[in-house]
Amino acid sequence: MTIPPGLRRSVLRARRDAGFLAAGVLPHLGLVPVWSWGLTTSVEAGRWPLALPVSVAVILLGVPVLTAVQRARHRVLLGVFLPRPAPAPEQRRWWAAAARRLRAPRTWGQLGYHLLLGPVLAVSELLVLMALPVGLAGATCSAWAWALPVEARREWFGVTTQLPGWTLGGLALLCAVPAAAGAVARGESRAATALLGPSPAQQLRERVDELDQSRTGLIEAVDAERRRIERDLHDGTQQRLVSLAVNLGLALATQPDLPAGAREALAGAHQEAKQAIEELNDLVRGLHPAVLEDRGLDAALSGLAARAPLPVRLRVDPAERAAPAVESVAYFVVSEALTNVTKHARATRAEVTVRRIGKVLRVNITDDGLGGADARAGTGLSGLAKRVGSVDGTLQVSSPVGGPTTVTAELPCGR
Repeated sequence: MTIPPGLRRSVLRARRDAGFLAAGVLPHLGLVPVWSWGLTTSVEAGRWPLALPVSVAVILLGVPVLTAVQRARHRVLLGVFLPRPAPAPEQRRWWAAAARRLRAPRTWGQLGYHLLLGPVLAVSELLVLMALPVGLAGATCSAWAWALPVEARREWFGVTTQLPGWTLGGLALLCAVPAAAGAVARGESRAATALLGPSPAQQLRERVDELDQSRTGLIEAVDAERRRIERDLHDGTQQRLVSLAVNLGLALATQPDLPAGAREALAGAHQEAKQAIEELNDLVRGLHPAVLEDRGLDAALSGLAARAPLPVRLRVDPAERAAPAVESVAYFVVSEALTNVTKHARATRAEVTVRRIGKVLRVNITDDGLGGADARAGTGLSGLAKRVGSVDGTLQVSSPVGGPTTVTAELPCGR
């Protein structure tokens, strides 16, 4: 005999829900003897100074154990994973840890679940579980009645009028048990998720922290890869180009009797090699300047100011170095801002100021150019805003027509 797949799934689901409810009766009633003993002892015997602290201590110690049991029960029998709240910061003093735990919303949610909601859920589970044998007895009562002796059936006048009703009622109850078990199991799962796990606000905070950590890790990985590429270019390709330029220069200097065509070709190749070295230097500095990692932001910005085609007044105040990602963003903010000043502002001078105010690194670039810069116009300033935003910083641009233009970046140092 082949069982239809739909019926088979329904039977398996009903069996799973019934097992889930049966496994929840004892954990839901786990704290009832404790608080009933404490209440009875306090009222009847008048020993509340002893009964009340003991019962409260046992309840507080038992709640985490019962919560762990409920998490395992939901995971193993129902396939529902109850998220664990983030661990609280460690406290050196036990009373501080206990006070923090009592103030936590998750503690009160767990107490409410095990003390108040647990007995109600246990009664619901028992009613559903008791409905199964009652329905089975009602559905099979006709068979048991007809198995009685003939004399007993003749003396029972309800054998023909009551048994059909009991049989139909038992069958209806058996049909209703799977739906009732599923409804109670779903209700328990929702209540446990709301009271035993973190609140939606806490889940959101944990998710934001997780995304922030993953973004920070991604930024650090990209920064490390950029530094690796810079080192490979500086130590590999750049050295080969320098060696090539030196060899070409030596060939020009040591071979005076070369034909004019060959000398001209060597001179052109020598000049091309030197230009390639300069372009590679610019590329390496654009990826990640080695001086920034070795000597810090002050030395790296001093090199930028020295290479600028206009006078740049530089002032770097912070004595304590920020995180490498923050220093890298600050460097590229100044580099891009000075590039924009050189190309578009028609300025005669610029000023760069870097100060650390609390946990914020403030970078300020000012020029006396024409003004009119707009970060929303798709220029390099929009890219700067995205780079600053990658470390939760802010970028402000003040550039009225006629100047001056001021670019201010505030970067959290994270220390």
